[in-house]
Amino acid sequence: MKRKQKQINKKSFWHRIRFKYKLSFFNENTLEEVWSFRLSQLSAFAMLALFAFLLVALTAVIIITTPIRNYLPGYLDVEVRKEIVQNALRADSLERMLQIHALYLNNVSGILAGTMPIDSIREIDSLARVNPDYEIPRSQEEMQFVKDFEEAEKYNLTVLDPNPVPTDGVFFYKPVNGLVSSHYDANIRHFGVDLAADLKESVLATLDGTVVFAGFDPNFGNVIQVQHKNGFLSIYKHNELLLKEVGDRVVAGEAIALVGNTGKLSTGPHLHFELWYKGVPVNPEEYIAF
Repeated sequence: MKRKQKQINKKSFWHRIRFKYKLSFFNENTLEEVWSFRLSQLSAFAMLALFAFLLVALTAVIIITTPIRNYLPGYLDVEVRKEIVQNALRADSLERMLQIHALYLNNVSGILAGTMPIDSIREIDSLARVNPDYEIPRSQEEMQFVKDFEEAEKYNLTVLDPNPVPTDGVFFYKPVNGLVSSHYDANIRHFGVDLAADLKESVLATLDGTVVFAGFDPNFGNVIQVQHKNGFLSIYKHNELLLKEVGDRVVAGEAIALVGNTGKLSTGPHLHFELWYKGVPVNPEEYIAF
């Protein structure tokens, strides 16, 4: 009896959602039927689902094919970042060349006007290029400052370090947009900085390099390590998801993981970031402006 009742209810349900209703439009003055169509609950749901799918697809196409995508957090392409840096360098070079040309023209106009001695003609060409041996004249204040500094640092043994950390010409990308919640402190064996960030925010490689470790640690959760060619090793801990595998080549600013809250030592969504140089931990805040 119960089985028959279920079958009857099932048939009535399908009959109800497939039952077609007629929607008519009438002329208000003549009461003549102008237009009508039949529609069931099932077909109405299908049309709404199709409309929602088309709306989502159209929105995705607009975002992908227009510059709007650059305003989405974490979407900015690594190539775009490199192009921005290259454009900034080109702008600096152009500004320098304009200054050189202006100086050259001023010298030529001075020679033609007779306000510049003839003996100085040989120096005009040297003004249009950088002389590596040229020393900028120092004022008395600068000379006194250098003298006092050399006097204060003459017993500082750190200047005798034969292996200084090579940071000239190296630009470190900030691994994630967040606030520093815990600083570097070697005394308590906290060899990095904790950056509080939104869950699943993109974690970026700070330099070009190769992934040498990508796995799970009970205390630190999902961990990824990137070896860089200049002796640096960057470590990213407590990630929600790792986007790279061991052996993958990454470029500076490329997303390698997502911020998470994994591992026993994690108390909330954040990134624990460490920077090592030749097997020795260094303070990341000395190289990156967080």
